[in-house]
Amino acid sequence: MVKEIGRKLIAQNKKARHDYSIEDVFECGLVLTGTEVKSLRLGRASLIDGFALINDGELWLSGVHIPEYTEGTWTNHTPRRDRKLLVHRDELNRLIGKTKEGGLTLIPLSLYFKDGKAKIELAVARGKKTHDKRAALIEREMGREVEREISRRRSGKSVRD
Repeated sequence: MVKEIGRKLIAQNKKARHDYSIEDVFECGLVLTGTEVKSLRLGRASLIDGFALINDGELWLSGVHIPEYTEGTWTNHTPRRDRKLLVHRDELNRLIGKTKEGGLTLIPLSLYFKDGKAKIELAVARGKKTHDKRAALIEREMGREVEREISRRRSGKSVRD
């Protein structure tokens, strides 16, 4: 059997970068059942409502939706069950320290296969206020306008053309 190499993206939480300011990002493994892996290999998952929490010294992923495997039988999994995350003890201790600070949360950014194993990219993040989101949008738009103007001047076109 040929072993998979590389990284295959399954799901991404694009809205997370808009709603949160990301402070730290790290990778961890997932404890999955067979039908969950088969469903992920079909590229079916949703990270939108997901978050991670620390319970009894273990890291758990909650709210992530992995739909039931269509070819599964009575052994199928429940779509929104809590899944255990695999991290090193020192990383877990660092996360415990960071999440005890007020306003920080653990959110999933992407779910992917890396060398045949399911991995999730978690972020330690702080929620943005509405005015922060607006400011980020305005700043991004201004950056785009500056880039457009620079490319116009490089190509020799004037503003009036």
